[in-house]
Amino acid sequence: MKWSDLPGRHSLFWKLACLLVAFCLLMIWLSWSWGRYMEQRNQFLSDQARVTLTGYAAEAEQAWRSEQSAGVDAWLHGMKQRETGWVGVISGDLQSLSSQPLTDQEIERLTFLRGLDWPIHKKRLPWLRVPFPGDSTAGSLVIELPQRFMPGQYRLFWRVITNGIIPGLFTLLLCVGLYRLLVVPLNQLREQANAWRADQLNVRLSSSTTKRSDELGELGRAFDHMAERLQSTVALQQQLLRDLSHELRTPLSRLRVASESEQGLAQLRERIGREVDGMQRLVEDTLQLAWLDTERAPLPDEAIQVQALWEMLTENACYESAWPASQLQCAVDSSCWVRGNLNTLAQALENILRNAIRHSPSGGIVRFGGERDGDFWHLWLEDEGGGVAEADLERIFCPFIRLDGSRPGDGGFGLGLSIARNAVKRQGGSLWAQNTGRGLRLNIRLVAESDGVSDDAIASRLAPTVDLCRPQIV
Repeated sequence: MKWSDLPGRHSLFWKLACLLVAFCLLMIWLSWSWGRYMEQRNQFLSDQARVTLTGYAAEAEQAWRSEQSAGVDAWLHGMKQRETGWVGVISGDLQSLSSQPLTDQEIERLTFLRGLDWPIHKKRLPWLRVPFPGDSTAGSLVIELPQRFMPGQYRLFWRVITNGIIPGLFTLLLCVGLYRLLVVPLNQLREQANAWRADQLNVRLSSSTTKRSDELGELGRAFDHMAERLQSTVALQQQLLRDLSHELRTPLSRLRVASESEQGLAQLRERIGREVDGMQRLVEDTLQLAWLDTERAPLPDEAIQVQALWEMLTENACYESAWPASQLQCAVDSSCWVRGNLNTLAQALENILRNAIRHSPSGGIVRFGGERDGDFWHLWLEDEGGGVAEADLERIFCPFIRLDGSRPGDGGFGLGLSIARNAVKRQGGSLWAQNTGRGLRLNIRLVAESDGVSDDAIASRLAPTVDLCRPQIV
């Protein structure tokens, strides 16, 4: 496995790995440290037992020093009232320091004496040897360990805690961590999907999920982006349907009036044909706008010479509008090459040009210019139509927006600039408007092409792919 095949540093894999490694290390530490602690509690004498037994040894030493054997006998007699087990005081050579000699059985037991620091097993009560605190060579206390000092009385209880409850609690903590790491964001994704199923497209994930840097965070951001796209698409479609139905009422009303009038057959046919053509253009432009806004498949990318494209657009525009070519002035030279889709860019420029011609006076001038701006070309188209109010510079790009009285026109549908802006955006560019004082300037920013292509190549691609004769009503 190569190093490049490993997940990124923000991957969920590393979070899970760190969580599991921390859990394993914690369990190892628990097994080692808690095990040692339980060993001390279950196999060794407690501090209280050691203090008590050492105190007995000090009393025996004091009795031996004060009255020798008689003192030891008196002390042993008193110990029988305090402890039920065997108690004796012996010298360094295992001889009794009391007047009562040791029996053979007691001597045999003296060979298996334990110290205070030795582990204690639960087979039977052991005999302990506790040296005199003042002089360990003078003698020792030998005592059968009292039952109350026997360690490990709660051994089963502590085993249950050590081997069951504590590992269970840590495993529960691990499950809680995994739940918060994995299940909580998945539940939020499920809730969002259920909200979509209930047509609640405005539901979004919490910031705790979308701000994560791992795969679940990426999935959450993709879900939110998809929800925004769905919501905007549905809203656009609903708005387009409402606007389209509203726009169709007027020609349909005129058709009804015409059908009920006493006009001659020729006039009636001419009226019906004109209204049907208008409705057809309205429906086609509306569908084109909806397609440009919802379609996200990448467009074919190619080099486009703007000057050659402009010449073919103005030729058709002059033919349709009866404007002379001298009124359509171009200041963009042959060095202007951009990257984009030829057909879509031609459609956008065509709509912008027709909009400029439609809103300019009969003797007005439409100017097309441009300049290189780093990796982009900044193009603009100026007319002499008087411009629009500053507050309406963005509204003119909304579908079915027609500004009453601000610019002269011939009753377009208000779709051309919306189609143009969406077409330019799909090619990585931008389109915006500004007033020049005499009219309106529409600015286009497109990605520049680094290597030029011949004029013959652009002309050969323009002819079969761009339908420049189809009317575009703005």
